[in-house]
Amino acid sequence: MNEKGLDQSLKKSSVDDYMGFERTSATKNEYLNGRMLARSGSNRWHNLIVANTSIAVGSKMHGHKCEIYISNMRVKLAHNFICYPDIVIVNGEPKFTDNNYDLLLNPTVVVEIFSNQTNSSDKTKKLENFLEMESIRECLLLKEDEMRVEHYARQNAKQWIYRIYNERDDVVSMDSVNCKVSVAEIYAQIKFKQAEFTSKAVN
Repeated sequence: MNEKGLDQSLKKSSVDDYMGFERTSATKNEYLNGRMLARSGSNRWHNLIVANTSIAVGSKMHGHKCEIYISNMRVKLAHNFICYPDIVIVNGEPKFTDNNYDLLLNPTVVVEIFSNQTNSSDKTKKLENFLEMESIRECLLLKEDEMRVEHYARQNAKQWIYRIYNERDDVVSMDSVNCKVSVAEIYAQIKFKQAEFTSKAVN
């Protein structure tokens, strides 16, 4: 979740304009309310968390009809919001807007990394769009500078269960893709500048 603020956005455009530009652009931009938002690069810890989580999930997916996309898959959410989640998992056959296979329509699980520097309003807007997307069954927000996993699991159209995991022995169960991942796996090799929280996971 490393997008720059709205003051960095380009002029208003349509989704078709955005896709035409994005497919030839050397940089990645997200699309919100008719504006393109440039994404910044990610640091060492962000990349390690993405790699750790992808490896942990992927190693448990054998025999499952799931696909995992890392960092570069565009996803179309509600209200024509298009973004690049850090990790996207699709359970079943993925659906795309066309034969370019580069704009996903049916994510099952989305994973985003955020930090203390992430703009809270940007985080809230993105989360709200994730939770409004009918195909998304689970959403994970992983803290970059603190051992903290926020897990949203859909129960029905209007109800989600929210859990926080912040101990190394905690296990995150992603039932929609039949996968369990420990917090220790997600944060392997990560060194924090501040003390880690030691409270138990919320159930």
